[in-house]
Amino acid sequence: MITIKKRNFLFLAIVAALIGVLTAGTVFAGYFILTDQVFISSKEYREYKNNEETFGELAELEALINEKYYIPVDKEALYEGMYKGLFAGLEDPYSTYLTKSEYEQLMISTTGEYQGIGVTLEPDKSGFINIVAPMDGSPAEKAGVKSGDKILAVDEVKYNGESIDAAATAMRGQEGSKVKLSILRGEENLEMVITRAKITMKTVSSKTLDGQIGYIRISSFEEKTAEDFETAIRQMEVAQVKGLVIDLRDNPGGVVNTGVAVADRLLPEGIVSYTEDRKGEKNYYRSESGATDLPFVVLINGGTASTSELLVAAVKDHKKGFLVGTTTYGKGIIQEIEAFKNGGATKLTVMQYYSPKGSVIHEVGVEPDYIVELTEDDLVDGVLLEKNDKQLQKALSLLR
Repeated sequence: MITIKKRNFLFLAIVAALIGVLTAGTVFAGYFILTDQVFISSKEYREYKNNEETFGELAELEALINEKYYIPVDKEALYEGMYKGLFAGLEDPYSTYLTKSEYEQLMISTTGEYQGIGVTLEPDKSGFINIVAPMDGSPAEKAGVKSGDKILAVDEVKYNGESIDAAATAMRGQEGSKVKLSILRGEENLEMVITRAKITMKTVSSKTLDGQIGYIRISSFEEKTAEDFETAIRQMEVAQVKGLVIDLRDNPGGVVNTGVAVADRLLPEGIVSYTEDRKGEKNYYRSESGATDLPFVVLINGGTASTSELLVAAVKDHKKGFLVGTTTYGKGIIQEIEAFKNGGATKLTVMQYYSPKGSVIHEVGVEPDYIVELTEDDLVDGVLLEKNDKQLQKALSLLR
């Protein structure tokens, strides 16, 4: 889950100004006059003095590179590397500095329409780029890409968790063009050539199964998902189905408020989730009255992540429906994006979220009420047929 802010990018300018001051300033009304142009408060001056040694070393390193590196230095690239290195020190694969092009590509992907192969990516703890899930009907899904695959290279250029945004950019491209992926699946190395297409996020689909059981698939949580889900569940209520199967398998998450809006139709009035930041401040997400009376079962697996986990954790805590499948992905943290005047941006983890009863989701996931695993033997020519879908069949048996 991501929030977006804008802020002037002043850090380097301030650092440069402070480094450039070699003599102590004078005090006037609680402010230090460092030069004819620069005024800072006493508090800022103390902070400057405390960090002077670090900033001085940084300036010395830059001077050393500019003086002795064997070819001329691209100063912009040098600074971008410095920004990225600062975030790398957090050892948080979800926090990073985004260059102008990386930020632009990220914003394109949030509009719900772009040209690419249709996968959701996350860096994993081993340093790989992990495919959380291929999107329904996407070129990646049709090519056989699976949740849990690791991307090693794109068009023979190697990438890892630290360069995930660059890898995502490399996978996007003109509709009809091809891209080659090098993938690690378990211990097997695979090569796939995938034709890019226009990806339009249609996130909700529905149908009625045998036995008058409704089936609603949510592939991700985007801006229109709650509206489309409301339409689908209303149709099921009018058709007087006996129960619902809600399929969140390989749903990588998305907009948290959309997930809460979906929860409004499934859960009683109360807490859906809450977040907590480093200061201990909590923010609660609540469902309102108006939940459906239809019994339901939710299908989950290792590709069920982020906002999806927020929803299924609430279902479990409220004991409103059964969870069937395998343990979810385990991403229970929120990133905030801040855009700067230089065109770049930062993506920083600022808080994590919990289930209504306070259960941790991050790096833990949500366990199903009924563990049902799928294997390669359940597939027919790489396709999971309804009759072979043991997770779906378990859900139907519970509803019947």
